[in-house]
Amino acid sequence: MSPRTTTLCALLLAASAFCARTAAAEEAILPASIIFATSTGYWEDDGTTLAVQRAPSAGEPATPAAPAKAHHGYYKLFAVRQADRTAKIYLQQIEQGESGPAIASTVELQELNDLKPYVTDIRPESSSGRFKEPGLFAMIYLKTDPDAESETWTVVIDEFGEVTVGKASN
Repeated sequence: MSPRTTTLCALLLAASAFCARTAAAEEAILPASIIFATSTGYWEDDGTTLAVQRAPSAGEPATPAAPAKAHHGYYKLFAVRQADRTAKIYLQQIEQGESGPAIASTVELQELNDLKPYVTDIRPESSSGRFKEPGLFAMIYLKTDPDAESETWTVVIDEFGEVTVGKASN
């Protein structure tokens, strides 16, 4: 084999390995089934709730539970496309920790998923990124029939963490 052929084969092999790694990384970052997502609002927990502890066994001294550390983060609202083209909508709490963001909780918004929606958009109330009060306000545009006009639904989380989902009244 000539040096030129060997070099060409080595370049092709390196390029295919690089493309395979890039494709795998893209797949791991965001699945193709996620069609809309927004991160908005914020939440905080002051850490006054004690962590759940197991009861001490016989002969073991009872130790007081240490208070939990304060936590804070933001919300993520996203739609996952299903095989039938409808979507499931989820709400996550993302904790902003010392080692970076981590998922604190994920809930399915059953009120919307029962509609078997065709989601056409998800938008936050504000794109400024600045919020004065904890909570979330976002709008989800969806259809219950693929040929109908989109309806606007809201997802609101108040300062106490209470989630309300309803049809927009504008």
